[in-house]
Amino acid sequence: MASRFLTLLPLFIAATALADEGMWLFNNPPLKQLKEKYRFEPSSQSLEHLQKASVRFNSGGSGSFVSANGLCITNHHVGADALQKASSEQHNYLKDGFYAKTNAEEIKCADLELNVLMSIEDVTTRVNGAVKSGMSADAAGKAREKAIAQIEKESKEKTGLRSDVVTLYQGGIYHLYRYKRYDDVRIVFAPEEQMAFYGGDPDNFEYPRYDLDICVFRVYEDGEPAKIDHYLKWNSSGPNAGELTLVSGSPGRTDRQLTVDEMADRRDREVPTWLQMFNRREVLLNAWRQRSFENARRGRDDLFGDRNNRKRYDGYVAALFDPAIWSAIEAREKKLRDTISRDPKLKATLGAYDRIRKAQAELAKIAPRYDYLEQERPISVGYRGPRALYGTLFKYARLLTRALDERAKPNGERIAEFRDSAKESLELSLFSTEPVYDDYEILRLTDSLTDFAEKFGGSDPLVKQVLGGKSPRARAVELMSGTKLKDVEFRKNLYGKSAAALRAANDPMLDLARMIDGPAREARKAHEAQEEIKRQAYAEIAKARFAVEGTSTYPDATFTLRLSYGKVVGYEEDGKEIPPFTDFAGLYRRAAEHDNKPPFDLPQRWVDRKSQLNLTTKFNFVSDADIIGGNSGSPVVNKANEFVGIIFDGNIQSLVLDCIFSDKQARAVSVGSAAITEALRKIYDAGALADELEKGRGD
Repeated sequence: MASRFLTLLPLFIAATALADEGMWLFNNPPLKQLKEKYRFEPSSQSLEHLQKASVRFNSGGSGSFVSANGLCITNHHVGADALQKASSEQHNYLKDGFYAKTNAEEIKCADLELNVLMSIEDVTTRVNGAVKSGMSADAAGKAREKAIAQIEKESKEKTGLRSDVVTLYQGGIYHLYRYKRYDDVRIVFAPEEQMAFYGGDPDNFEYPRYDLDICVFRVYEDGEPAKIDHYLKWNSSGPNAGELTLVSGSPGRTDRQLTVDEMADRRDREVPTWLQMFNRREVLLNAWRQRSFENARRGRDDLFGDRNNRKRYDGYVAALFDPAIWSAIEAREKKLRDTISRDPKLKATLGAYDRIRKAQAELAKIAPRYDYLEQERPISVGYRGPRALYGTLFKYARLLTRALDERAKPNGERIAEFRDSAKESLELSLFSTEPVYDDYEILRLTDSLTDFAEKFGGSDPLVKQVLGGKSPRARAVELMSGTKLKDVEFRKNLYGKSAAALRAANDPMLDLARMIDGPAREARKAHEAQEEIKRQAYAEIAKARFAVEGTSTYPDATFTLRLSYGKVVGYEEDGKEIPPFTDFAGLYRRAAEHDNKPPFDLPQRWVDRKSQLNLTTKFNFVSDADIIGGNSGSPVVNKANEFVGIIFDGNIQSLVLDCIFSDKQARAVSVGSAAITEALRKIYDAGALADELEKGRGD
């Protein structure tokens, strides 16, 4: 895979001034860049409209409002979590698709939360003012978190909006983001999986593509479709080659401003560790799904996620091991360090790099306990559990255990997800109505407990305590057969009581969560102390960068709303020109090339209705907009702020964008708006939905 990155190298050492680079803050948009290159300067009103028409899916992904009646569009693979939870053995909406012809037929999601960014406020001075000179890393971290908790609490009480303090530039700046929450979200439309993920894993992160990767929801307030002021006007023609487009979405995480030392640790330790986990889970679920159709249905969404992450991180680590790319990363840091060293006022900042290196070395020592007991990978929104205990019911056990323990503390001393400002989101997750299957829980618990024992050894005291003298499978069966956490009312009842009631419940899953909570919190405390050292060091580097470059740069992605831009343009690969568009005719040719066999088979309705389609309709397209994971579902708009497409992937060359930018071959892949309306009308008999998209309202 690494060889496919080599043609990117001429642009790595120094991105040109005309490159379409950046995941920009909406309160610091790339107006200068757009004006210089495209002679286009969006107004503050149009940017506000785009901001408030954009939606963050807290299950992971982006979307946008596309009608005044609460209609919201994202990707099928972003909506897959909701589709999976709404499905049953009788109705497999994830595989077979779904269309609600009336509002009454729309399916309410089990635990989906959508966020719309309403405002941004700089709170850097207040957050940093809480940290006093001479404080230990532990004390500084606690002081900073207390200040953040107070800011969030005050904002939530004053505005009623979800209020999150977001760390930018690795600690250089802190912004308060206020979101309007929607938690009554209903499924309106999803195509069958064959079309949403056409070409399957072989085509994932590739191009050309032929995917109808869309899913449509509707948000409700007080039991009625929400009235939306800011929604995107639908353009049924889609974009043209060479046209400037804007992308508004919530990219998950980039590493472009990390030091070389931290990037080296990511390359040599972190990413290989994640890959080992995803490979393990993929093998497990792939074998299990082949035993029955029902197994395949239950594990489908998790297997997709494991495969997608495995391929994503394979590409990322391949890029980091490429000598030329690594040289470019080193050169990027050297350029900044050399500039800093020449300025007497900034020279002391160089010591920050050494502090980051030492803190990262300490984090590597802490990592096994932290990963297996606290959290398998970092996440900015939502829950991600410990690697040793993989499953839905342990999630509930941990959330309940910590919610009751944290509630007894002052708000400013709580873990972030248990603060007053996060209460509604916590309860939405904790009281989810998603189905839980005993055999699937036992499968995942058995494997994660085995993984835990293999990592630390059967003689490790905590391993022995967790297993309780049983094999991993016997322990998993014991936990599942004894817990009552599947019952939503049981969870609600305990949540309203004290930690003493939790202990008296005599529930084995809750007992296990309490058993490991002490060691997990110890690992968390040690981890956060080192992260605070890094945060302070990165803040120093950020100040030096601002002094050198000004504040006209963009921060690393943080799963918060960003603005990217780029033109619709193809690229060259292996001497061959890859055009920017595919069309419906190409879809049918691709199916014929593979004898209509999986994963290139067409659903029967697409075979039967081929003659009804305009086969020249543009299907998927690529642009050089700067996107990564988390941008899935992001609207692509033209200069008039009209919806012309929806991001659903990047090509294989785009995987390097996590750590360094290039527009030589890296491309964002989208579904065109013309293809969406053509398919809705002529394949899915969803004319009413197409009408609502094109008119911006339902009748």
